[in-house]
Amino acid sequence: MTMFGLDESAIIALARGVRDSAEDAAAAGDLFARAAWTGIAEPGDGTAGLLVSALGAGAALTAVLDTLAPERLAAAVRDGAGEARPGADDELESDLGHGLQRWRPRLSSADVVRSLQQAERVSARLLLPGDELWPASVDDLGLHAPLALWWRGIPAALAAFPRSIALVGARAATGYGEHVAMEASAGLVDRGFAIVSGAAYGIDGMAHRAALASQGLTVAFLAGGVDRFYPSGHDALLTRITEAGAVVSELPCGAAPTKWRFLQRNRLIAASSAATVVLEAGWRSGSLNTAGHAAALGRPLGAVPGPVTSPTSAGCHRLIREYDAVCVTTAAEMAELVGEDQVQVALDLPAGETEAAWFGGRTSEQVRVFDALSARSPRPVPDIARRAGLSMSAVLGALGALDLEGAVREREAGWVRGAG
Repeated sequence: MTMFGLDESAIIALARGVRDSAEDAAAAGDLFARAAWTGIAEPGDGTAGLLVSALGAGAALTAVLDTLAPERLAAAVRDGAGEARPGADDELESDLGHGLQRWRPRLSSADVVRSLQQAERVSARLLLPGDELWPASVDDLGLHAPLALWWRGIPAALAAFPRSIALVGARAATGYGEHVAMEASAGLVDRGFAIVSGAAYGIDGMAHRAALASQGLTVAFLAGGVDRFYPSGHDALLTRITEAGAVVSELPCGAAPTKWRFLQRNRLIAASSAATVVLEAGWRSGSLNTAGHAAALGRPLGAVPGPVTSPTSAGCHRLIREYDAVCVTTAAEMAELVGEDQVQVALDLPAGETEAAWFGGRTSEQVRVFDALSARSPRPVPDIARRAGLSMSAVLGALGALDLEGAVREREAGWVRGAG
């Protein structure tokens, strides 16, 4: 068996570096392919999810490596999907064609090998769907579910997902918000819940700290690789979480966090938890995006009210008033969200609205392109496309829009960020 130009023994050795159990050739090949996909496709790429679901990770990777035409790839997907036909033929071929343009510039065996070797160095592990510790609730994301999860920590933290509550909120938290987060996290730990959050400054960090102080389990989802803690100011906190909880990401070691990846990370926080509580959030807080994912998945959603004069609680009041989030004020009320009698209703929270608000009115493609640019070093369009995980046509369209608003500038050697 060879894959990406590597022979069987090399693939098995790499697989064993991120798995606690020995791998045979077939299992090692699947693990290697899924590790590759975590770097080839951006988080939440539904077309990649469809391809891997229909063909399997290894065959899907081989199909991309073999540069199959979209028509042939679509035929293989239809055969693999069986009765679950994935949409109209023309639409499927178009989606796969655009997918191939996004994925092929990122095909690099050296990158996969490097991420697996770095994972072994930091004692990270790769979790695959079907594993005993795999959080089955993330499968509710369907084709947008993660293809694999990189993690560092203790197994008990992953096993606690079925009885966990996500606590999220503002980065620029007030003293009131941090106090509520501390009380809520400690109270939920006392009731046997694990705490899930995103390790950001403000509410997230306080929720993690309080859980650790109460000798509880806590899981932090990152928007970059588990080998490069972000924010850097939480390096000590995240190190503590790896010792008494878990740090999880769907991106390979070495991957940098970006605005787009933070948004996609939020869906995992919402999907993995039994309920989501927003403790403090402004009108345009990214926490509302997490709430939108929780609502779309039918997860119970709670929001903590704050002073009516405080703009940092305006988002919570909006969730309660406009989107029927349950008003919760204590850990006991938060625990009731996942009680046996709790009716879970899929609220119609407009994810697109919160995305546009968080991105300042830009589209996701414009944000990904802007993230891929440097303020100093000009980058050509093919390089931007590889970094952003987009086709070159999509990059050109986004650059045009960003150029009109003055956020980017074109130089002789490529494009750079402006003041946007």
